Amino acid sequence: MWSLAGAPHVPEAERLEIDDLGYKDDRITHVTARLGYMDQTSVPDLLPLIRGADAGNPLPGDHLSYFVSRIELVQGHEPGMSRWRKRLFIATSRITADAAEYFGLPRERTVSMGSRIEL
Repeated sequence: MWSLAGAPHVPEAERLEIDDLGYKDDRITHVTARLGYMDQTSVPDLLPLIRGADAGNPLPGDHLSYFVSRIELVQGHEPGMSRWRKRLFIATSRITADAAEYFGLPRERTVSMGSRIEL
């Protein structure tokens, strides 16, 4: 999801960009939602808009899967940043909001995938 710079609200007609990724029969759809900084960031609340905009590929209500990414930062031995700065940067990265919670995704249908990056 993206926020339009300086826009508190984005009109419904301008919120969605839908791409079927090339294969109609695999039923995989990529949706980009643009929201203003005052708009609620609940993905399930956007589903009626997606259903209305994408008549060629109907969304099954209870069979949707959500995928979120996660990055874990760990302290390494590579030069470039002082040790205290690495620790501070890693500590601040751990206080970010959980993506599934932030986007209002149902836990039982959300897959978190991640990677580990050494600083």
